[in-house]
Amino acid sequence: MGSRSRARRVVAALGFAGLLCAVLGVIMIVMVPSIIKQQVLKNVRIDPSSLSFNMWKEIPVPFYLSVYFFDVINPRDILQGQRPQVRERGPYVYREFRHKSNITFNDNDTVSFLEYRSFQFQPDKSRGLESDNIVMPNILVLSAAMMMENGPMSLKLIMTLAFSTLGERAFMNRTVSEIMWGYEDPLIHLINKYFPNMFPFKGKFGLFAELNNSDSGLFTVFTGVKNFSRIHLVDKWNGVSKVNFWHSDQCNMINGTSGQMWAPFMTPESSLEFYSPEACRSMKLIYKEQGVFEGIPTFRFVAPNTLFANGSVYPPNEGFCPCRESGIQNVSTCRFNAPLFLSHPHFYNADPVLAEAVSGLHPNPEEHSLFLDVHPVTGIPMNCSVKLQLSLYIKSVKGIGQTGKIEPVILPLMWFGESGAMEGETLQTFYTQLVLMPKVLHYAQYVLLALGCVLLLIPIVYQIRSQGPKDAASQPSLATQPDQLSSPYTPLLQDSLSGQPTNPKV
Repeated sequence: MGSRSRARRVVAALGFAGLLCAVLGVIMIVMVPSIIKQQVLKNVRIDPSSLSFNMWKEIPVPFYLSVYFFDVINPRDILQGQRPQVRERGPYVYREFRHKSNITFNDNDTVSFLEYRSFQFQPDKSRGLESDNIVMPNILVLSAAMMMENGPMSLKLIMTLAFSTLGERAFMNRTVSEIMWGYEDPLIHLINKYFPNMFPFKGKFGLFAELNNSDSGLFTVFTGVKNFSRIHLVDKWNGVSKVNFWHSDQCNMINGTSGQMWAPFMTPESSLEFYSPEACRSMKLIYKEQGVFEGIPTFRFVAPNTLFANGSVYPPNEGFCPCRESGIQNVSTCRFNAPLFLSHPHFYNADPVLAEAVSGLHPNPEEHSLFLDVHPVTGIPMNCSVKLQLSLYIKSVKGIGQTGKIEPVILPLMWFGESGAMEGETLQTFYTQLVLMPKVLHYAQYVLLALGCVLLLIPIVYQIRSQGPKDAASQPSLATQPDQLSSPYTPLLQDSLSGQPTNPKV
């Protein structure tokens, strides 16, 4: 009796534990998705108490700027009207440091900030030194010539004389450091003296001179604390909600985020839209495929074919015109009216005539396409590589001798790629708290439910087995029936069964 009583207690305890596990599993199945969503919403918003705030404030991801220059091989032949030949040089790699300052939280659920950037040359990652010499078009001379194309001949002759006096030519030989961060040029001082508002710079001229140790403008973005639907979206840039560089309201709109974080809970129908001060416009990337980065699931977003398409191919881009061949965007209106064009490197995904006009260009998607890998649950980028090319439209301008017989051509100057990938302690923390823990909770709820069901079966099986012998004992058997039934006729039956004759008298 004691062992049977203990067994009953054990079975009852297991059944109770099973009931608890099953109930807990069901509760987790119902509640865990909501809990995870609430935790994500809490930790991706721009708030000092959120997990991602320090990551947003001081970007821990190491960013690198890789610059490739197109070294002009035949400058004299170009002046005689021949096809340009270029040779790609680089990469010249710079470590990019970013940090936000002047962070101000506003009453309308927005935060304003300035993001400063600085660059440090990385010789070990580069193929060349900053002291390398590059032959490229003289942007100042050829841009000034293009601006004067429709000017009076007398002014053109004066400009030709001024160029000759200052020793200016259509092509220049400068070091990488000078092209990147600026060089002294007497032409700049002359232009600023007589045309003070033509160029935005007063000292040195360099392609990246305005980006080093400077900010990218005052951004005001929504924090998502009060209204989650607008989280990370740009409210204003430099105090305005749209720019005035282009010729349509749609092209002038400041859409999307500041390009660092996006809204969480993405789907394949989502897109990445952001405003780029360098391109003076908003850009939209589209979903391509799912992937995995260091164990973290990602969505890859790429540039659509219409990103730099001209107005005839993609009518919404008509506002960026005047346009030339499809695949390049005229940015002269936001670059001191210089005939500069933005595109993918080597004119990838552009009209083939552009690459065919310059010898030495070899566009291909593996090297020249851009992408962003984003964690879809949080909207935080894991790995990115943004690649763009800057080109100059050059041609012979009648009356300006320095332009010679140059045939009209879009000549690439350089292309650059900004890349960064989450790594180290930041990656581990992100993986543990936003990937591993939700995954453990996801599996734990089903394990608890299954374990509870198994434990609940134990008392049921025990009850069935314990009732079986009692039921069998309660039914009479043939072996015991004669002993249990006694009557005066029993001996007669016994005699009959034993084969003895019965007494008829009896």
